This record gives sequence, C-alpha cells and structure tokens, in this order.
Amino acid sequence: MTQFTVRHNIGTFRGRADPEPGDDLTAGWSPDVWLGAAAPGGLALPSASPSMAWMYSPRGVFLGDDHLVVADSGNHRVLVWHGVPDHDEQPADIVLGQPDGHTEGRAAAGRGPERGMNLPTGVLVHDGRLVVADAWHHRILVWNSVPEVSDVAPDIILGQDDAAAVEPNRGGDCSASTFYWPFGIAVVGSRFWVADTGNRRVLGWDNGIPDPGQPADIILGQPDAAHRDENRGGAVGPASFRWPHDITGTDGLLLIADAGDHRLLGWSPEPDSDRDADIVLGQVDFTSADEWPYGPHTGDRFRFPYAAQFDGCGGPNERLAVADTANNRILLWDGMPRDGRTADHVLGQPNFASNGENRWTSVQRDTLCWPYGISLRSDRLAVADSGNNRVVVWRCR
Repeated sequence: MTQFTVRHNIGTFRGRADPEPGDDLTAGWSPDVWLGAAAPGGLALPSASPSMAWMYSPRGVFLGDDHLVVADSGNHRVLVWHGVPDHDEQPADIVLGQPDGHTEGRAAAGRGPERGMNLPTGVLVHDGRLVVADAWHHRILVWNSVPEVSDVAPDIILGQDDAAAVEPNRGGDCSASTFYWPFGIAVVGSRFWVADTGNRRVLGWDNGIPDPGQPADIILGQPDAAHRDENRGGAVGPASFRWPHDITGTDGLLLIADAGDHRLLGWSPEPDSDRDADIVLGQVDFTSADEWPYGPHTGDRFRFPYAAQFDGCGGPNERLAVADTANNRILLWDGMPRDGRTADHVLGQPNFASNGENRWTSVQRDTLCWPYGISLRSDRLAVADSGNNRVVVWRCR
C-alpha cells in the first residue's frame, strides 16, 4: 500500500519558495469576530464571575450555517449562538451544563451531572442534533435538536448507564461501548467517530450516532476492545496512538490528530477495521514522535496538534487546517498534502520559524496562545484560542 509522508528537510520549504521578509503567509485570512473578554493590547484573563459573553479556556468550537457552539471548558459549560455572531463580545443565546450564565464549577462536585458537565471539549451539530463530548464525565451527550432555551438535559447519554454515572469505562474494564476522557467527535461520511483519548484509541460506529450501550463497529489503535495501552504498549507505529484528540475527513479519507505523538495519521480509504495508517503528517515516518521545536523550525512539524479540520469540498477551495497548539499557530494547506509538502500558510505567527505565545507580545486580534479547537467552513475558520480565553472567527477575503 502506498504511504504518503511529510518529509522534513533542514533549511528548506518543499513545494514552495522560501518565504522572504514581508511575505504574507496568511493568504488573506484575518480575524473577523472576537468572542470573549475584550483585551486588545493586554491579557484576556477569565472573569471570576462568568457571563454569557466571557469564557475560560475554551477547548472546542463548531461553526455551522445556523449555529456557533463553544465548549467553554474551564467554566464546564457549552455556549450556543443561534446564527453566526457578527460583532465582538456578542453574548451567547443559551448555556448548557450550568443553571445560568453566571455559574461555574464542575457539576460532579456541586449541582450534579444530570444537567451538568465536567470539562466538555468536542462539540458538533449534525443533522440538527447537538453532540457534546463531556470528557471528564467519560460520556457523550446528545440533544435531538439544538436547544432554544438554557439548562436543558440531554436526550441521550453514551458511555454511561444513566445520567448520574460519571466513572471512567463505566467503573469497570475497557469495552467497545465505554469511554475514558473522550475529547473529540466527528461524523465522517456515514460513520460517527469518537477520539477516546484516555483509552488511546478511536471508536467508530456505522450509520451515524449510535444508541446508548451500542458497541463500536470499529476500534482503531488497539488490538481489541479490552486494551488501552499507550501506543499499543510499545513503540510508536502506524496503527497506534498516544493521545488521539480530534477527527476530521471526508468520503474516502479519515484524519486523526494524535497530539501526544505530535502528528496526524490518515487512512485513505477510510478503515473498516484496525489497520496501519496510509498517511503521516508532522513526522518523518510512522515510527517517529519527535516534539518540535526541538529541531529546525519549519512548517511541516508539530508540537501537540490538538485539532485538525479538512474542508473536502473539492476544487481550488479544498483546505486542511491544523491547530499546532503548543507552537501557538494554525497551519493551512491548499488541498490535502499527500505529496509531503510543508504548509502553505500560517496564522498567528509571522513565519514558519516562530512559535511564541501571542508572538511574545501583547494579545492582538491575530495572535494565538494555545489554540486548542478549530472549525473550518468554506471561507471561515473558528479558533478556540484557549490560552487567551476567547474564540476568534477568521475569514478569508
């Protein structure tokens, strides 16, 4: 089977000329709307008393035609905007996981998990249903429609026996229907995928979002449903994960951000069972897990890439975006980089060699500090800029 790898060449940027001083590597992308505390030129510190407009370390975001959804992870809640926000600091329309817009704290230690959350991360709206990865409650929450009012209990809970249960792997052994820190969720083609991060695997269900208790049809990263060892209990390889964290793709392509091994793994076509990946991005080969920037600085290496989004619309507007989280940047490719080329564009840094938090300056509209989650939709890119306690929607003009 053909394997495509991103090869790392010291001092060169393959597939394009070396950028010259003054080159614009953003390709027309610029911040459009800033959600969260306004702090240009300062620090976007979280408020001691939350509001419907302020956030604390958001780790997930979903941008759709009709909604923007944010996992406001540090406040243990999900914020929903009906319609895409069009001005800075616009407050959310509803809050889930807390009784109101001013309450914070882990539900398990206070109000209870029936309507509460504990570090939500992945968020998704699919076929009108809202899906939330309630990571530290080790479960997936599903609302059959996007709620119109706040403080609504989910209709379906996956990974636990009931709404009050919050133990990892249901308090027992790992199985094909349990979770341990499920951070990422996605629907790719007809399959529903979960990055079951604490179990070091990715689970897939045929025919979309499953029923409660339904075992996964596909397990990637482990030899069977009972195992949960990091990198399958051995060295990093083409079918193993350390921290699988986000999932994206399209028909015929599945991409997984394996943050702990500082890489993306890709399967083309999508796997029907556990098998070696066909594509690796961010490493020289499938057996490497080097952490950039401990090496030459380029646009084809990662340091804890927590999120990836592929807009597989076809044609000239097809893009791959990667949140290179610990390098405080977003890398963008025009098309899918199967040929092993470096990124075409970078957001949040002046060049591929820089990686400072907020460019080692004050917070600006176009700086980044630990971008954790992203959502790419045509000419807009929503970034959960967790270290700056905000979400910024970028637009390509």
